[in-house]
Amino acid sequence: MKYLLEGEETERLKFRLLEEGDFRDWAPLFRIENVAEFLALDSSLSENELCALWFEKIFHRYENDLGGMNVLIDKQTGRLVGQCGLLVQSVEEVQRLEIGYSILPEFWGIGYASEAAQKCKDYAFSNDLANSLISMVHVDNIRSEKVARKNGMSLERTLENYKGTRANIFSINKNEWLARE
Repeated sequence: MKYLLEGEETERLKFRLLEEGDFRDWAPLFRIENVAEFLALDSSLSENELCALWFEKIFHRYENDLGGMNVLIDKQTGRLVGQCGLLVQSVEEVQRLEIGYSILPEFWGIGYASEAAQKCKDYAFSNDLANSLISMVHVDNIRSEKVARKNGMSLERTLENYKGTRANIFSINKNEWLARE
């Protein structure tokens, strides 16, 4: 569980593990147009089916030390605003550490994704979890691309068929991170 940020905080956010009781709060994410496609999920599934699949994937990661998404709680309101975390990914048969993030739509545009993603980056490099980090972003997901760029990442390349979709890989290495500090 070395990749999880349970108990970590930023200025506005607390990180904790996902719980079954978060389902009702998280399910509305899957009402948003293109969200299933952006998350490489089957868009023919219902909102509840997509949410159940999402939870299944996160719990599988937790149980197998593959990192995972942490729930983001607004410290001021106590509300669940999103999820962010470090994910062990296999990209073209190479294991890489990804910063993944998803924010509920009512909280878009106020910097939660960038704040949480930066915390994940700093945590990973400070704890020597990887020498480089990636964020994999569907080619049409401009909001997530902006978060990756704001997190100091640059476009490494585009995968034409990653889990059935086109994805841009944004990356930053530890030396780039150290130079910015």
